[in-house]
Amino acid sequence: MSTHRTVVRNGHVLTMDPALGDLPVGDVLIEDGVITAVAPSLEVTDAEVVDASGHLVLPGLIDTHRHTWQSLVRGVCGDWTLGDYYFGIRLGVSPAYTPDDVRLGNRYGAVDALNAGVTTLLDFSHCNNTPDHADGAVRGLQEAGIRAAFCYGFFESSPEATRFGGHAARVADFHRIADTYFASDGLLTLGVSLSEIFGLPWDDTVAELTAARERRALLVNHAGCVFGSVLATGITEMEALGLLGPDMVHVHCCSFGDAEWEAIARSGGKVSISVETEMNMGFGRPVFSRCREHGVRPTLSADVVSLNSGDLWHELRFGLGYARADADLPINTAGAMPDAVSVTAREALDWSTVNAADALGLGDRIGSLTPGKRADLILVGGPALEQHPRVDPYATLVFQTTAADVRTVLVDGMIVKRDGVLTGTDLAALTAEADSAAERILGRLRDAGRELPGTPPGAWAAIEPVAREYHEQAVRAAKDRGGLSS
Repeated sequence: MSTHRTVVRNGHVLTMDPALGDLPVGDVLIEDGVITAVAPSLEVTDAEVVDASGHLVLPGLIDTHRHTWQSLVRGVCGDWTLGDYYFGIRLGVSPAYTPDDVRLGNRYGAVDALNAGVTTLLDFSHCNNTPDHADGAVRGLQEAGIRAAFCYGFFESSPEATRFGGHAARVADFHRIADTYFASDGLLTLGVSLSEIFGLPWDDTVAELTAARERRALLVNHAGCVFGSVLATGITEMEALGLLGPDMVHVHCCSFGDAEWEAIARSGGKVSISVETEMNMGFGRPVFSRCREHGVRPTLSADVVSLNSGDLWHELRFGLGYARADADLPINTAGAMPDAVSVTAREALDWSTVNAADALGLGDRIGSLTPGKRADLILVGGPALEQHPRVDPYATLVFQTTAADVRTVLVDGMIVKRDGVLTGTDLAALTAEADSAAERILGRLRDAGRELPGTPPGAWAAIEPVAREYHEQAVRAAKDRGGLSS
């Protein structure tokens, strides 16, 4: 059986592997989707050549939390709060999606990610309104050719008129999806997107955790994102019940205190920060300083393209700026100036490469250009003004780069974007299809008389009594186990 070989030649190689370092001029050899050699020069003649002259070569970026299906309503909630998002998207737009809308949304959103150099994403899939919707979500990712953790969500977007059935039916469907699509190794890995903690009866939350661990699936949860509420808390209760672990990605964590942070750190849990969403929708301060304080390595996520860009370069830029400003605030408040930046551009790039790979349980496969890992890599450069001169490659990437500067993208050794053009994708046809789908989705809402966002007065106050009831169920369970004091 012949071996397919590709050599990426003459690039400025940023391996993100401390043992290998950076090569101002270097080659990367790929054989059947695996990086087999990285060196200043490789004597290879029987391989496809990708000329990287004048480009930075680095691992593909990794997004640790994205609701990919929402790409069809791009920017719809630009002026919405989190409450507006919950009622407008989760309970409004989501029920108007057909299974094919979910397929297209995931395909379109994943292509958008690839175009920007995001080769892997955690798809927090919570528009599974029927089993057919769940099938569509998986197929959309497959069609795009992206690497992804497909994290099955159990959220009920139509609580008054479910099309799915009870929670047990959703758990059974998760197992069907696992058997249907994840029996063999491939670009997609299996995960579970937990329903908001204390948004469901506690036994249902435990059932989701149990199902995930039966399948050795990655876990992701929205955490600490509603101030003044027990909704999306639950970290200490889960720890008391032995339910936390290193297989969990906790997203946001903005409202957590020391007890929650200490529990996450003890468990080896991971944290995903969605800078644009958090700063624009009222979540509170992004938690870079809390991660640093508790020894948790940050990762980044685009979260909702229904608000912001699917381009992780934005998240890196805004995230690094916020992290530095937040660290400098005590110094400035004392009437002084910092002597040095608190986080370097090189350290920030770790957030979306090696840190993110570890968070997804894929650190042995992606995240750095280390021989033996899969060949997910990007070439950044080209003719754009902001790419010249390139004095500091990390500063160029974090502060100067846009999706248009990502010239070539490889996933598992396959070229999905070459010289600035997506391969295998008719972009004009795909964008037209997305535009038409958006018109149909929003048209269904208009025909139903549903105004967006449609947030009722006192929305959080109305939710809180139910959340507290479910919280008490968890507290009782923990006390019965002896894990919480009275």
